[in-house]
Parts: sequence; C-alpha cells; structure tokens
Amino acid sequence: MTSSVIGLGTLLNVVAILIGSALGVLIGHRLPERTRGTVTDAMGLVTLVIGALNVVALLDEPFKEAAGAPLLVVLGALLIGGIVGSLLNIEHRLEQFGGWLQARLGRGKDDSSRGRFVEGFVDASLIFCIGPLAILGSLSDGLGQGIDQLALKSILDGFGSLAFAASLGWGVAASALSVGIVQGLFTILGALLGSFLAAALISSITATGGVLLIGVGLRLLRIKAVPVGDMLPALVVAPLLTALVQLLR
Repeated sequence: MTSSVIGLGTLLNVVAILIGSALGVLIGHRLPERTRGTVTDAMGLVTLVIGALNVVALLDEPFKEAAGAPLLVVLGALLIGGIVGSLLNIEHRLEQFGGWLQARLGRGKDDSSRGRFVEGFVDASLIFCIGPLAILGSLSDGLGQGIDQLALKSILDGFGSLAFAASLGWGVAASALSVGIVQGLFTILGALLGSFLAAALISSITATGGVLLIGVGLRLLRIKAVPVGDMLPALVVAPLLTALVQLLR
C-alpha cells in the first residue's frame, strides 16, 4: 500500500487506537471486574508471545555476522540502556506525564482513577511503541516504500486498545500521543537516514525490543513490575553496539 503522504501510516495508527479505546471504554464498564482482569491477562500472554517472536531476530544471519554474539550485544544494550534510563528517571517521567494528562483531561479525581489512567497510558504506550512493526513500518513509511506494515499494526493496535481500554480506561487512548511522537520520529529518521540502516542494525533493535516486550508482558500479568520505561534507551544503544562490534572485528 503506497502513499505519497509521508506519515500517513502513523496517522492511521493513531486514529485506530483512539477508536478502539473509545469502544473499549463503552464496553468495559458493562463488564465485571473479573472479566476485565481476564482480558488484561490475555493481552499480557499475547504480549509475551510477540516479544518472544521478536527475540528470534537474534538468529538473523546479518546480525550474527556483524555482532558475532548477538545475545551479548542485546544484554549489553539492556544494561547500558537501563543504567542511562534509570539515571534519567524515564519510567517515573512517563508516569508523571500520564498523571498530568489525566489531570488535564479531568477523568476522575480520586487516586484509584488516576492510577488506572496512568497504568493504561504507560503500559499501552510501551506495547504500541515497541516492536518491529512500529520501527520498521515507520522507517518504511519515511523511505516512501508504503504503509503496509503500519496499516497492519493499526488493525492490531485497534483491537488491542479496545481490549486494554475495556480494563484500563481512557489512559489507553492517551497512548495515541506516544505513538504519534515515537513513530513520527522514526518516520523522519527513515526519510533522512533509512537507506543507511543495515539489516544487522534493524535486527538488533528488533531483538532488543522483543526483550522489552516480554518485560511489558510480565507487568500486565502482575508477575514483576519490570521498569521497561527505564530500559528504552537500549533501543538506541543496541544498533550502536552492533556497529561498534562490527567495526572492531
């Protein structure tokens, strides 16, 4: 699906999230608490599966040839990225931003409503912004190679936001802002530098993103509150480490 308008894929994605969230909120309040919890658990399990599928990028031949030991590169990226992110306090800043949005939109005054909004915003933002479709689709859009991947992502995110919003409310809709910013930046990057991004570098981002998605899945399942937000710099560190290792080999 080609488009002469760069950024159309991200716009489509944002609209899909908003529509899905609105439908989810309309349906959600009619569902009992146990059912909403089951929906969140189901999304957590699916997120784990998607993360695991992305981690398979560790086996990509270009990545193996460039890095030698792709797993060590991903580990290094997560450690360095996690240290940088924790020093920058990214996770807390995301939560603060979610709270600020909730206050501005006037959705609920009590602490429980605020917490639910922030949880929906942060978790949905991480899920919708991390992954190969978000990154590769945006790069492809920026390169003028079409919006097929982002069109597919829009459908998935539309249904995903419906399910999340049924449980977590309007905070999921606010994640459309995160998607617009993050995918917009990758689209611009694709327009400027996309042709210079080697397959190995893209694989390193995909594999690292897969590990982060597994962390998001653990959060949704209430197994472990992994500070995925603090680890987001790993998505930048991974291709840099891959290029450095390739240069030194």
